[in-house]
Amino acid sequence: MVIGIIGAGASGMAAALSAAKCADVQVLLFERQARVGRKLQATGNGRCNLTNLHADISGYHGDTPEFAKNALMRFDGQDTLRWFGEMGLYTVSEQSGRVYPYSDQANSVVDVLRFALEKDNITLHTGFEVSKVRKTDEGFQIEGNGELHTCNKLIIACGGLAGTKLGGSMSGYQLLRGFGHRVTKLRPALVQLKSSWNGCNALKGVRANCHAAIYHNGELWSESTGELQFTEYGLSGPVIFEISRDVCREKGEWLCKLDLLPELSGDALLCLLRSRRSTKLSTDELFTGILHNRLGRVAAQNAGIRSGGQIADLRDDELEQAVATAKGLEISLAEPLGMEHAQVTAGGVCTEEFDDKTMESKLVPGLYACGEVLDIDGDCGGFNLQWAWSSGRLAGECAGGNG
Repeated sequence: MVIGIIGAGASGMAAALSAAKCADVQVLLFERQARVGRKLQATGNGRCNLTNLHADISGYHGDTPEFAKNALMRFDGQDTLRWFGEMGLYTVSEQSGRVYPYSDQANSVVDVLRFALEKDNITLHTGFEVSKVRKTDEGFQIEGNGELHTCNKLIIACGGLAGTKLGGSMSGYQLLRGFGHRVTKLRPALVQLKSSWNGCNALKGVRANCHAAIYHNGELWSESTGELQFTEYGLSGPVIFEISRDVCREKGEWLCKLDLLPELSGDALLCLLRSRRSTKLSTDELFTGILHNRLGRVAAQNAGIRSGGQIADLRDDELEQAVATAKGLEISLAEPLGMEHAQVTAGGVCTEEFDDKTMESKLVPGLYACGEVLDIDGDCGGFNLQWAWSSGRLAGECAGGNG
């Protein structure tokens, strides 16, 4: 039996390795880019957060997120660690549940997968742009690069539209639409947020551990604690990625409130600032030693503290306002950056048209899909790669008759 797989990203490579466990199966793996796993190399800022040991169905989204449950239960984070260990990858786990290669290099993950693909029953075609796929009585025909390949079963693992600079495209959606499948609205997830707040440019490059809460028309929308990075256009960093999903989709006022000192109470901070009245420090140094210097100055300015004065001259109400600002810096939000900057695509091919026990299409026998092309996306921190491994392995097993 011949199994064709279109896409050699995380889910496609997992599907290929899973299907190839059966010696009677020949796998044809097609990748339109010059090498496999290009987007995978960019994950986790080049470190590759390959799973999360705390991942469960509550961390996944889509019109029917429950679709992901079976695949995740059959192959979870611990299974992922064992699988990569068998391939020779040494990993390190953080208390948060995030798992990285011990080398801290995403290349290590791509390399062990690439070496694992070097099997007699796996044929890799890189630089192969699929132009047409047809259903036949025997299975499927795949056209591209002036070549025609046939297979008995076909797995679509093309990934999503996010990260267009790294290879994100519409190809998987278009192929599955050609077989009658529906696609939900696509939008960026795990993405930076734009802001018109004038402090962003002054704070470009500054990182801070904070609690971020997003409000829509005054009501809490989402919140998280972690590292934030200021950019010339707005807000970035893991804490923003975690709460960016669907921000600014609805009209109204969108606001991000930052607690710049989440582990310090307001009363404790006020006491600390009051103690500085006994110094000869200027008001520009109000938060020196507490916050990043640039961030401290911007926070003081936003609190209405006059520059160039003396801390000794500040009134209680001025210090209280400085505390309120540091514990609740308000930044207006405009919109998320586009798909080219997003790490993940929200939306995708309708999962109700696939069998969650096998990843096989309910419309076209022998056709499977896995990974980001489906309408499943996860939280920040290894959830999306876990979905890629889990769904890819399930599709490969079932297509290869090992499920």
